[in-house]
Amino acid sequence: MNRASTTTRAIPGAVLLDRDGTVIEDRNYLSDPSGVTLLPGAARGLAALAAAGARLFLVTNQSGIGRGYFTEADLHACNARLGELLGEHGVALADTAFCPHGPDDRCACRKPAPGMWLALRDRHGLCAAATAMVGDKREDVAFGRDAGLGRVVLVLTGKGQAAAQALGVPVPEGDAAVRESAPAELAARPDWPHAVARDLAAAAEWLLGGTAAVSGASPSGPSFTDLSRSEPS
Repeated sequence: MNRASTTTRAIPGAVLLDRDGTVIEDRNYLSDPSGVTLLPGAARGLAALAAAGARLFLVTNQSGIGRGYFTEADLHACNARLGELLGEHGVALADTAFCPHGPDDRCACRKPAPGMWLALRDRHGLCAAATAMVGDKREDVAFGRDAGLGRVVLVLTGKGQAAAQALGVPVPEGDAAVRESAPAELAARPDWPHAVARDLAAAAEWLLGGTAAVSGASPSGPSFTDLSRSEPS
């Protein structure tokens, strides 16, 4: 059954964002800035979050560097292009964290390992309960849930459909833009997100307590706390 979201929740002080498949098209080992393309609705969603006072951070696995497919300079060039595109919509990223290692390198920074979260938390004084994570992969969900972030959203763009199927998590039905996980589901499935959204715009509206059509039950867990009154956790 679909309904309009009536959940009252505080605005997140910070939102961590996967890059490929969440904010921009996933082109597999993107190394050319000319290939950076915003996904539909991404800029609108990020602009809404920024206007509400949320700080935006990129957290991205970039194993193409470790595999020798491209260099860190290539990555920075692509991220600079992303910054230009977002700037056209009045959006600025507060910071970017990336992991250059491959999946077999056993590093501490490749999602779902917590390295990028810990680095941003310490650098910017972030509070887990006041932070949200949005991504399109199972690793993004595990990254956010394992860190104890206040809200974790899986988007169905990029690899999101495959991730939802692999996790066995229900997706929005009918005209719903978001499917919320019930408290019992979150307790039984610590690998599930708090919500599944059709895209970043829907995820942003849900995080801001908007009126997007929602299916499922309102999630449990901590509400976002006011970052200005929170100690890093």
